[in-house]
Amino acid sequence: MNAGAGLPILKKSELFERLAQGRAAGVTIVTPNKRLSQALMLEFDAFQSGKALSVWEAPDILPFGAFVQRLYEDGLYADLSGELPMLLTPAQEEEVWKQVVGGSGLLAVEGTAAKCRDAWNLANLWRIRPGAGNQDTEVFAQWLTHYRKKTENDLDIPRLPDALQRFLPEPKRPKLVVAYAFDILPPQTKEFLDALGTEIAFCRPDPRFATVSRAAFDSAKHEIEAAARWARARLEAGGKRIGVVIPSLREKRKEVVRVFSRVMRPGGEKTAMPFNVSLGTPLQEFPIVNAALTVLRFSQEEISFEEASRIVRSPFIGGAESELGARMKLEARLRDKLGATVALPKLIAFLEKKTVLRESLERVFGMRETGLFSQKTPGEWARHFSAVLEAAGFPGERSLDSDEFQAQAKWHEVLGELSKLDRVSKEISFSGAFQILKKICADTSFQPDSPEAPIQVLEIRDSTYVEFDHLWVTGLTDEAWPLKSSPNPFLPLAQQRKAGIPEASAETSLALDRRITDGWKQAAGEVVFSCFTKEQDRDVLSSPLIADVPLKPIEVPAFPRFRDEIFKLKKLETLQDRVAPAVREKQVRGGTRVLSDQAACPFRAFARHRLHAEELEQPVEGLDASARGKLVHELMKHLWGFLKDSSSLQGNLDSAIEQAAAAAVKELKLEGRLAELERSRMARIAREWLEVEKSRPEFSVVGVEDKRKISFAGLEFDARIDRMDKLSSGGHAIIDYKTGGNITPRRWDPPRPDEPQLAIYAVAVKEEVTAVAFAKVRPGEMRFMGYSRDDKAIPKVQKANAWQPLLRDWKVEAERLGQSFAGGEAGVDPKKDLMTCRYCGLETFCRVYEKINVLAEEEFEE
Repeated sequence: MNAGAGLPILKKSELFERLAQGRAAGVTIVTPNKRLSQALMLEFDAFQSGKALSVWEAPDILPFGAFVQRLYEDGLYADLSGELPMLLTPAQEEEVWKQVVGGSGLLAVEGTAAKCRDAWNLANLWRIRPGAGNQDTEVFAQWLTHYRKKTENDLDIPRLPDALQRFLPEPKRPKLVVAYAFDILPPQTKEFLDALGTEIAFCRPDPRFATVSRAAFDSAKHEIEAAARWARARLEAGGKRIGVVIPSLREKRKEVVRVFSRVMRPGGEKTAMPFNVSLGTPLQEFPIVNAALTVLRFSQEEISFEEASRIVRSPFIGGAESELGARMKLEARLRDKLGATVALPKLIAFLEKKTVLRESLERVFGMRETGLFSQKTPGEWARHFSAVLEAAGFPGERSLDSDEFQAQAKWHEVLGELSKLDRVSKEISFSGAFQILKKICADTSFQPDSPEAPIQVLEIRDSTYVEFDHLWVTGLTDEAWPLKSSPNPFLPLAQQRKAGIPEASAETSLALDRRITDGWKQAAGEVVFSCFTKEQDRDVLSSPLIADVPLKPIEVPAFPRFRDEIFKLKKLETLQDRVAPAVREKQVRGGTRVLSDQAACPFRAFARHRLHAEELEQPVEGLDASARGKLVHELMKHLWGFLKDSSSLQGNLDSAIEQAAAAAVKELKLEGRLAELERSRMARIAREWLEVEKSRPEFSVVGVEDKRKISFAGLEFDARIDRMDKLSSGGHAIIDYKTGGNITPRRWDPPRPDEPQLAIYAVAVKEEVTAVAFAKVRPGEMRFMGYSRDDKAIPKVQKANAWQPLLRDWKVEAERLGQSFAGGEAGVDPKKDLMTCRYCGLETFCRVYEKINVLAEEEFEE
């Protein structure tokens, strides 16, 4: 129903004059939401400051829901405390709904319970009787019967206004209640106000003359950045109340904060920002709370390596400051030793004794038995969780900053909420208690307290009837505005529409959004509506609700970025730093990989083999590509250790294959089901590969995994030849096993060969080499490929047009690469630009992206 019908309506100036009389006037103002209460409070403070006052009584302004709960609490401390039922918390309400829904056998319990709670709130607010309509509404009516039975001795928030009508404490009632900025007054709210037995009045913001304009941008990114720059310009021009409305704020919050922070504080200074975002962040996303949840889960079950890594590096675990350097080094070592998932006992086993980290995690593990299989009440679990965190040294050694301290305080409140579930819940398992705790954290929107900011970034529901000096509303496309109707699926649709719930039909939703749009047009002296015209490759139209607003350019200054300001101060001194000191040691570590890296990029070879820079390993589930390659090499080593030559291929090979497969799996220390699977896979690969070997002319294997010393440019390198065969056509063949798909003999071609290893071996060994070949050991693609002196020496290995010149070219290139490395050549010069850098892992070290700018830089990050 329309708010204020038939009731006194106050002007805002009259309202503030009444408030200025102080608490003795007995005026209470209720608003639809917390944001509006805060805005009205600031307006009243400005009103009092304008009268040259320095001190005044704080006005009684609060959201309607908070007003109702305050009256309930007043009743608890009055003589009515014995008559009032206990009020359930939101978490308790949802837990009861979960019990009711879960008892029906439905799988999606949590989501359905939340929708049921919303439906019950709407049913009370709009006086809708649940029941007939469709299968969903009928099932909800049945669930509601069970819910009311479970809560018959308690009181929930949806029924609180109705229950309080019988228990309103007379001394606590205000003399005047002003409903401020209520566009629609639901029946329950109106009945409650009528039942107060006190004077009721309504008030809305005064209409203002505004300059309204519309702007369009080619992308949502550019639109948000333009709004941020506009807000900064208005602030620097003296604006005191600046609003930016972003309909998709919930989805884009991180991006919006990043953009506004960069525009307002380009240098990233650690000072208070001049803007505030109305929408909080889920509590579980705050690092200190995320760390607590991870430790609790880790105390009972396996977690991913990424999560275990965060625990090792976390500042919120005991000893984090004193062991900071050691833990950073430990984390790098653990990447080689741990798998993609980690259990607490396994992590402890890799930690050094007598370290704070190990002692902390051992204490946590010592509490494992008390929680693993036991059933406890939620309150007992809350105490257990606190004890586990205390054992881990939470929240760490260093002093918490303001945001962390407030988040920790909120975490303690959440544990208190978990304890309160004792009233409605039986004993539950660790997993059940942890999931409840995690959901409460996910549902708790939290924002640390901060100084009042002149720029407010709001979502739609927080912006209605808030007044500004300047207002910009973004994202008004035809798809985003007006909002689509979204009736509750558990209440009869006809009753929702009859009651006038705005979201119940397209017509009422459109009418509400039109009123909101009209309100924006009068909310500030300057109002800007905007939209974006492109979403990827798709054209987007502006909302029809702003079609009457003239489209004109908006003056948006281009504030310099921090990097631009730094660049202005540049004093460039050019140094040619491509050459490092010459190599002094004759023996070079790294084998022929040194020359391969030198060919790919001289800096890569210098960084890896002289500075010993390494990319951090990333543990993966199962075997990574490197481990699979090692497994094949071990298979072939053991297989030819049994077979020796081509004549042995004619008999029964099953025994040799099974033994080689088992030996390969053992070499890599695989265990359990993974070992069984890989042993079977290796046997299949061996059988398929030996069919290729059977097609060859006679040969004998004279070396497998043969370690040798080779020399180029006065340097000695360690080499390991996968396999060397003696051929019936004369000479020897050097064979290298490959399991990848993109291999070709052209990778040996100079200059700067991609895979110089085999070419280097061919010109370095003392034996006469008459063939070099890749052995492609890949299921379905098994074959040899390479070059040979003689025709048909090895199947599918092509005869070189000039064998000796080919060897000579390879030797010259190997010497050149060796001399380049020995001389200290270390320029950032990737052979194929960024294609070479794709799997290097040293990009942040060499800063190649500053040299090869082939990636178009975005205006700002996603």
